[in-house]
Amino acid sequence: MSILIKKFRIKSFKEERPAIELRDVTISYGTRQIVEKLNFSIQKSEISGLLGPNGAGKSSIYHSIIGLIKPTYGKIFIDDTDVTNVPTHLRCSKFGISWVPQYGGSWSDLSVYDNLMAIAELHISHKEERLNKINNLIRKFELQNVIKLKSKFLSGGQVRKLTLAMAMVKNTKILILDEPFAALDPQSVRMIQQIIVSLQMFDRISVTISDHSSRDLLGCVDSAMVLSEGKIVAKGTPQELVKDTKAIEAYFGEGYKI
Repeated sequence: MSILIKKFRIKSFKEERPAIELRDVTISYGTRQIVEKLNFSIQKSEISGLLGPNGAGKSSIYHSIIGLIKPTYGKIFIDDTDVTNVPTHLRCSKFGISWVPQYGGSWSDLSVYDNLMAIAELHISHKEERLNKINNLIRKFELQNVIKLKSKFLSGGQVRKLTLAMAMVKNTKILILDEPFAALDPQSVRMIQQIIVSLQMFDRISVTISDHSSRDLLGCVDSAMVLSEGKIVAKGTPQELVKDTKAIEAYFGEGYKI
């Protein structure tokens, strides 16, 4: 791919319609409160980032959006529909949510092709349509040279490409990425950044990313939020965020540059 990483950043939207919206969301595990009364939205076709130290609640937020956990209080909306009580499988099938976790995401003893086919058989009923979809994804994610390799023999970057391709087998509208740049070399990071931006540009997919590699994340998002002690302390474009005193104090530290 030859796309420059985030050549443009979306600052305003023709249609103010969020893909995801959290309203007063509080998440607790027993007596321990993880996040408190969160209010934020991710606009359609936006690439949004979620930053914060370990234990800030980033994974819990994603798990609540996907439906793996239910908020203690508050509501979650997807495409203007309250999905707080909607189970995970319906959020995925009806609203087009796909989640790529940091670890796993593919079957290690299956080949690249068989991993894609396993997902396609769940979501695409017609054989010819399945084959066309898989072949298109193999070309799009440049997996031709490893199509017969088992997932466990792939490099870190190849595994990320495979799991992203698997997420795109169905009609994905919202893509949630948990630590997509973790343990990748710089060349692989740039490759994944390019894929993420291309999904926004050409497929109009809404993407939200959480990653400890803040520079890699800020290099491909339109906007980002900093979460600290269960609350959003700052949000804005990457350029705005790294100058925000609350973001510097809570996360970046003095002298941080992108």
